[in-house]
Order: sequence, then structure tokens, then C-alpha cells
Amino acid sequence: MKHPKKEKKTNGKLGILVGGGPAPGINGVISASVIEAERNGINCTGFYEGFEGISLSKNPERIELVTRHLETGESSKEVSRVDVEGGSILRTSRHNPSDKELDRAIKTLIELEIKYLITIGGDDTASSASRLADRAKGKIRVAHVPKTIDNDLPLPGDMPTFGYRTACELGAKLVRNLMVDAATMPRWFIVVTMGRTAGHLALGIGKAAGATLTIIPEDPEFGNSQNKISASLVCDIIESSIYKRLTLGRQDGVVVISEGVVLKLLKGEIEKLTGKTFLYDLHGHVKLGEFDMAPIWKSEIDKRLKRLKEKFNIAITTTAQNIGYPLRCQTPGSFDREYIRELGFAAVRFVLGKTPYKNISKINSAMVYIEHGNMRYSNFADIRKIDPKTGKLRVQVRLVNINTQSYKVAREYMIRLEESDFTDESKLNSLAEVSKMSTKEFKKKFLHLVANDSLYNI
Repeated sequence: MKHPKKEKKTNGKLGILVGGGPAPGINGVISASVIEAERNGINCTGFYEGFEGISLSKNPERIELVTRHLETGESSKEVSRVDVEGGSILRTSRHNPSDKELDRAIKTLIELEIKYLITIGGDDTASSASRLADRAKGKIRVAHVPKTIDNDLPLPGDMPTFGYRTACELGAKLVRNLMVDAATMPRWFIVVTMGRTAGHLALGIGKAAGATLTIIPEDPEFGNSQNKISASLVCDIIESSIYKRLTLGRQDGVVVISEGVVLKLLKGEIEKLTGKTFLYDLHGHVKLGEFDMAPIWKSEIDKRLKRLKEKFNIAITTTAQNIGYPLRCQTPGSFDREYIRELGFAAVRFVLGKTPYKNISKINSAMVYIEHGNMRYSNFADIRKIDPKTGKLRVQVRLVNINTQSYKVAREYMIRLEESDFTDESKLNSLAEVSKMSTKEFKKKFLHLVANDSLYNI
């Protein structure tokens, strides 16, 4: 097979780094970027441990990245077929560099003749990349490739971040298996999945699997994004769903909860539930991985259901499962494998200012994405704001839009209380019967869940 003719040698090298948690497809972006860079006469250097690697050391750990038609040695790595592998061949970190560290990183990159930089990561990595580009003042062109299974970077329309579709597919398979288990040995599974700020992943998994109930931070019962809630409200939704399922003759179900729901809780409630104090990462985020919320939600629900067992001999078994980490290093599916090739190609074309990015030479940094089969970009200046907590510019996240028919469809197939459960006397009587409450008691405890329900006006 004849290789495409290389273009004229260009001065400067291309650097590549990865930040944040793993996501299916990282290696594919690296591979596609190196292949396209070589076509344009650019040598590539991969930096290990993301921003931690380039900002904390004057001699960062690195390796030359090459394609299969070049000779490799101990100081280089062949990347032409790493696209089918999970994880990251360059490893990763969550380091949040200070301005001083970024200046050191820029100096180091320039000394290593890095004129172009591709960063792969989520909103934190994107924010660090934009700050580095600002401080480099045109000496280094930066393209950020949006990566996160949380699907929360601000891409136009419904285009997902790479890794999301693969993680969602695996998550749905796991939840489907749990649904079969739940029906086989009647029980409820309380499943927690990732999604620090937005509930895209949990909602996607729940919708694809047909989970009994899915709870995300954006649910209308919780108010706006700044509103704080009690743990009792979350438990009310789960408990009432169990009762409604009982009216259908079923003692089994699966509830999928986005881990970010805990960040909606009122001050002090996480400590009260977990018995631990807050720990934060370098970006100022609560380290949700430090404690597993699945057994904690299970414990709270068990306390509520204990009344049925003790007074009425009705036993409802619950089991906790966390399916967060297993989703992150899955081999990318066909959608993501196709998608990451386009993204890697687009990132190189952007930093080199080539078609379709020919007329944007004054824009030194941006996030690249694909829309309707075309390569686009978002100028960092248009997608970031000052973070009130840190005082630094950061890229804004994309929340689940609950004012869409897509969200309404997801809700329609869940088992959760609706307005008709209180206005239809027969439904209300059935709910009161299975919960062993009077209709008055049931309404007093759960009516608030639908009192301000505007969902069905969509």
C-alpha cells in the first residue's frame, strides 16, 4: 500500500498530553493525531501524567510517538494500532497547575521545540489548556479534544464527548444484568454511576437499560442547579418508586443514581451520611471516589423499609452496586473509534491552521469537535467564565436539559410518582395499601414530589 505523500517539513514539534480520568478512546485520539501530524512533517512527543508532568519538572517524562512505517526504539512508541486499546498509553493526572507552574511548563515546552500542543481531557483539562495558551501568548497553539464519559463539555447540539457512548453501552449491559438478577431473586438494586456535575451518563444508562428509576442532579424535583436539597428528598423518590412498583405486583427494581446527586445536598449532610469529612482534588472538587454512595443510599432506604418488615412482615431486599470505574477503560466501541479518528485529525489541522481552520490564525487555542460530519471549533474565550470558588477562568459544563422531549421520554418509562397517582382515587388507595399508610399519610409524605410538576407541559 502506498502511503500518502508527506507535506513539506514544518518547524516545531507537536506535544500531546492527557488529563482527568480515563475514557474509552484516548489512545485513538493519540494515534490519529500522530498519523496526521507525520503526514504534515511534524514530529510528535507524548508527555506522561498530563499537566503534572509538564508543570512540575524541568525534564518531564516523555516519549516520541511514531507510526508503524517508522523505526522504533526505547525512546519512541509506535501508535498506529493503539486505537483499539482502553486506558491511556500516556497515563494521566488531575493536576491543576498554578500560574507559576504554567509558566514553567511553557518554558519547558518551548525549550523542547514544542510549537503545537494537543490536550485530551474534560472541563478541568480544558480549563488548564486555555490558561496555558493565554500565558503562552501565541508561542504555542493549543487544541483541546473533549474527552469524558460524563458527557458534560459544552459541545453544540447533542454531540457527545468521546468515550460517553462506549461507557453508556457497557453501563446499560451491566444494569440489564442487574435487572434480571433483581427479578430472579426479588430485590432492589441501588446503582451509582459517575457524573460529578451532570447526569448525562446515569440518564443514558438508565434510559438504554430500561431501569425502573433514574435520579440525576438536574431532576425538576431538585430545583435549579444552585439549589440545595436534603437526603430525605432523594430517599422519598426512591421509597415512593418502590411502593408504586408494589402496586404493579413487583418487589424488584433497579434505581440508577448519578454520583453528583450528593453534591446537591445541604451543607453537612454528606458528612452526616458518610461519617467522613470532605476531601477535595486539585481542581476544588469533592473526591467522590473516596466514598461509595451506593451502600449509603441503600442504608437510608433500608431504614425506611424496616417498618414494613417489623409491623407487617413485608420484606423488601436491597443491594448496593457501584459501576463507576469499570466503565472508564473499556475498549472503545465502533462509534467512538470512528469519532476519535475525526477528532485527532481535526486537532492537528487546527494547530497547523489548515483546512477547515485556515482563516483562524489569530485564535491560538480552542476546543475542536465534530458537528454533522464537519470539523468545528469553540474558542475558549466563548465557553469559559470566572469560577467564583477559585477566581480562575474555567470551561463551563453542559448539564442535562430537562426541557426537552428526550428527557420527557426518559421520565415516561420510569416508575415514579405522577400527579395522577394523587388525583385518581383508585391509584392513591393502592399506594396507601402497599405502603401500609392511610391515604392522608401517603399524601402528606409524598405529594411534594409532584406538587410543582411542570414536566408534562413539555
